[in-house]
Amino acid sequence: MRIEQLQSFLAVADTGSFQAAARQCCVTQSTVSRQIQSLEAQLGLSLLRRHDRAKLTLGGEVLLPHARRICQEWKAVEDDIATLRAGKQPELCVAAIHSVCAYRLPGVLQRFIQTYPQVQLRVTALGSDRSLKVLRDGLVDVAIVMDNRFLTANADMVVDFLYSEPICVLVAADHPLTQQEAVTWADLSRYPQVLFKDGYGMQRLVQERFSSQGLPLNVVLELNTLDAFRGVIRQGNCVALLPESALSEARGDDRLAVLPLAEAANERDVVLVTTRDRLELPPIAHFRDLVLEAFPNQGRPEAGGGRRTPTGQRS
Repeated sequence: MRIEQLQSFLAVADTGSFQAAARQCCVTQSTVSRQIQSLEAQLGLSLLRRHDRAKLTLGGEVLLPHARRICQEWKAVEDDIATLRAGKQPELCVAAIHSVCAYRLPGVLQRFIQTYPQVQLRVTALGSDRSLKVLRDGLVDVAIVMDNRFLTANADMVVDFLYSEPICVLVAADHPLTQQEAVTWADLSRYPQVLFKDGYGMQRLVQERFSSQGLPLNVVLELNTLDAFRGVIRQGNCVALLPESALSEARGDDRLAVLPLAEAANERDVVLVTTRDRLELPPIAHFRDLVLEAFPNQGRPEAGGGRRTPTGQRS
């Protein structure tokens, strides 16, 4: 059963004429006749008496109220889809890592509001892995996160590289490590570590780096705010590994010191992730364009930087 068959049936029932129904449906009279005949064949009953004026049979009388409800629901669906295609969705939900929310995203949000003032923006600061989970669950439209190929290796995912940034060491200003020009992973293994909580990409990165070096990782505390990191690190000999963009306030605090890591390639990649179907909606596609404009691509083509296509390849 197709919606066009029901629409033709209703048109004949309302006008009493196949010819008038054809004009109302903007099709030929023979098309209306075929659609009604096909509907009758599917239902196994006659729906119309075909005399000078078409009248409903008993089967047609039973079908009529159901056909009206179905066509009304279909019209509501068409209207809602047209609203989405016109960029009139009620809200756009974004999940992003804390440093992006604090320092890089506000300008993008202001530009988006100017173009789509009717779309309510909802922005949530979450860890990278948690952000990707809520994106997959359909709770947000866009995630700006630390790259995790295990969670984005899906043909439905669209992943755009934004930038890379170094990982640095945060310590108290009088910490013994401040006497060194650069810090190695072996140096870090001698001190208690403060990490982001589970669900944050930085926790996964730190754990993977210590594991790959074959070094012990002594975690004494897990936190989820930069203020908390700074407060804890000021008090003793703990160390924290944090991305450079999260350390701007720490660099201005004379009770803290930010140290470089000695080994090369100690960086994290930050990406924008959404899905193919969401990019069919104008507000989401526009938001993505604004983010790509605001985050100049600092990719490392030889090292895997650049924009990735929905199949996971770099372009």
